[in-house]
Amino acid sequence: MRYAICFTPPIHDPLSIAAAEWLGRNVYSDALCEQPSVAGLTHQDLAFHTAVPRRYGFHAGIKAPFRLAQDATEGQLLSALMRFASDLEPFDLAELQIAWLGSFFGLAPAQPSGEMAHLAASVVQAFDPFRAPLSDEELERLDPDKLTAPQFSNLHRWGDPFVMDEYRFHMALSGPVPSTLRPRVEAGLRTALGPLLGKPLEIRSLALFIEPERGAPLRVHSQHPLGKLAAHRPLRRADAAPLPLPGSVEADVAAALRRIPASA
Repeated sequence: MRYAICFTPPIHDPLSIAAAEWLGRNVYSDALCEQPSVAGLTHQDLAFHTAVPRRYGFHAGIKAPFRLAQDATEGQLLSALMRFASDLEPFDLAELQIAWLGSFFGLAPAQPSGEMAHLAASVVQAFDPFRAPLSDEELERLDPDKLTAPQFSNLHRWGDPFVMDEYRFHMALSGPVPSTLRPRVEAGLRTALGPLLGKPLEIRSLALFIEPERGAPLRVHSQHPLGKLAAHRPLRRADAAPLPLPGSVEADVAAALRRIPASA
């Protein structure tokens, strides 16, 4: 079992619905969806080029998938995330746009957000005590020889190369797309999602994702609203109350939060 802390819009948000149809899977219910018809692409083409983000589901990653530390439990993680989210204030990102992100398509904000960068760094630091160290196999899978020096340092300190100054908010909508198909995939994306993107993106919650076993589709386990509502009850898939966070782990989280610079 692995966990990840991410942002994804609420289950009934039009963007969540449209993205689920584009990717072919609903990240909340894990149900498969019928993908749209895209001019110039077969259904097999579209299914192939969305296979990678379909497994991960529609989201913006903040803390990459991790195994729990030996002395941590899911209940403790839920309790800490509930407390953490309740101390945050909701904010808006600049409107999302369909972007080419090196080798794949995704959604990215029109302008960088200092608030999002600070939130991402806060999550990475505060929840690192819950993360088990990467195994040699996991390190090798991340291909460290291709990383820059800051990314390599992040990998060994935080278990993820693309955090802190290397973090960029994005929501993947394809895997690698060859240049010959880029115009057709982009046109399909603009038809399917373009009409929903002309407004700021509301960051109102954090989502805990789970990967039941290696290679399984990730799905939303629980949604945690930012602000005081989260202090009363997170929006969980199950009704079981989270276990209390032991003082030692809670102290680690609090200490990590105190280390976050105000200008991060």
